[in-house]
Amino acid sequence: MRLVIARCSVDYVGRLTAHLPMAPRLILMKADGSVSIHADDRAFKPLNWMNPPCTVREGVADDGTDVWTVTHGKSGEKLVLRIEEIQHDSSHELGTDPGLQKDGVEAHLQELLAEHITTLGEGYTLIRREFPTAIGPVDILCRDREGATVAVELKRRGDIDGVEQLTRYLELLNRDPALKPVRGVFAAQEIKPQARVLATDRGIGCVTLDYDALRGIEPDIPRLF
Repeated sequence: MRLVIARCSVDYVGRLTAHLPMAPRLILMKADGSVSIHADDRAFKPLNWMNPPCTVREGVADDGTDVWTVTHGKSGEKLVLRIEEIQHDSSHELGTDPGLQKDGVEAHLQELLAEHITTLGEGYTLIRREFPTAIGPVDILCRDREGATVAVELKRRGDIDGVEQLTRYLELLNRDPALKPVRGVFAAQEIKPQARVLATDRGIGCVTLDYDALRGIEPDIPRLF
């Protein structure tokens, strides 16, 4: 990962155009090929970015200003950075990330739900926990009473990001002829209204889990909402 703090302007050239005037900013270049431009007032959200695959060409304009051109490998869209001053430039090898570790409650929820899979409905059977995909493991993969595959994403508090995560898993799982069609269930102790609306719009079921009840569960009594 390369971290550059520089006084720069940024122009986005593509389906739309956008301009960031000259100011100090953080330029983040990751090993996956992505480039993002950050200010100091927007938490994690970048001012502008280019998703991989993309290439970076560093050159010099006629006036002597350094110009970095980031070009997307598929769309041809560009970010053009004019660098007035570089205050910091460093590269770091982070290696392979071990992935997000669930907190104790989420991990225990997964274990309990897998043990009492009929909480989701009569006739449900477990395929496995932590079913692997190319973008990470699905919390629980199971089959309903008709034998259809169901992917379950578990959260302590369910928000829109969790629904988006499950949507990506479903897209990958439905490419596997041995599993498809795969439908999704979003399960949490608390599901935010916006997340429930998004899940319903995408055909994803929602299940509210009572952690205390699940620990002393009656497996024939599901709580589906």
